[in-house]
Amino acid sequence: KIVAIGEVSEAAARTIDAEGALVTPGWVDIHTHYDGQVTWDADLLPSSGHGVTTAVMGSCGVGFAPVRPSDRERLIKLFEGVEDIPGSALSEGIKWRWESFPEYMDAVDFPHTMDVVTQMTHDALRIFVMGDRGVANEAATADDLAKMKALLRAGLEAGAAGFSTARTDNHRALDGSPTPASEASIEELRTLAGAFDGLKHGVLQAVSDFNMEQSPDHFDREFDVLEQWVDAAGGHGISVSLMQRDLVPTQWQEILRRAEAMQARGVNIRVQVAPRGIGVLLGLEATFHPFMGFPSYKAIAKLPLAERVAKMREPEFRARILQE
Repeated sequence: KIVAIGEVSEAAARTIDAEGALVTPGWVDIHTHYDGQVTWDADLLPSSGHGVTTAVMGSCGVGFAPVRPSDRERLIKLFEGVEDIPGSALSEGIKWRWESFPEYMDAVDFPHTMDVVTQMTHDALRIFVMGDRGVANEAATADDLAKMKALLRAGLEAGAAGFSTARTDNHRALDGSPTPASEASIEELRTLAGAFDGLKHGVLQAVSDFNMEQSPDHFDREFDVLEQWVDAAGGHGISVSLMQRDLVPTQWQEILRRAEAMQARGVNIRVQVAPRGIGVLLGLEATFHPFMGFPSYKAIAKLPLAERVAKMREPEFRARILQE
């Protein structure tokens, strides 16, 4: 805990000889996806090895609570599709000791090498309340909205740091389907924002591509949705991902333009900037690789991995797929 800055004349209870070392504050990583790993791994590598002392989880609307036993595998596949974290690792590692979000917080409350902060996530909440209808992107009924709002409020009161959602076509479940909350209505978002009413803590978090694959003209309309969402939260802030996208290279400038306008009228908005460019893992068991669209690969795509690898080593097959 930092109690003074600058020249300090008072004596300390304990003095540490730090000669030759760097004395720095730890990193607070405000956007991570340790939601599964935190349930079994006390070390939380690699972040703890890079000097992270606090990690914020529950980003991008995907998480593992609340959850019904029948939906556990569904959330794993959603997480695998969106974040490319191997479902096999999640299936083997997660010991499901919870159903509600407060129970999830209890389950991860054991000593770790760093502190963790978690948010409730829109996709998990929607699936818990709406089931198949939520996955199919159906509109929430008044009863659905009331139940989701009550559960979100309970989670916030139990210590959730906030609530996250995602409105991006780039995020897909493992089977390629859209994420459950990607097209949530403004009515749904505003209702859920009402769960923050009267609380002294809590932040909204969002990632959106602002429908860039449909048309750049959709940007302001989609940003209006986020602006109305945070306005309904009664003074609570919002954090929005900022990145440069190849399809619309200047979109980041438009995000900053709108963010500055919101700041000017007193809205607490921050943009999340990654310390490096986004990378993609390629592999025959990953969600993307260079051959996946080629006819020759499609013909063997459902074979077991070992058989696919053996086939791809055959000279004739290699020559054919490279020509394609």
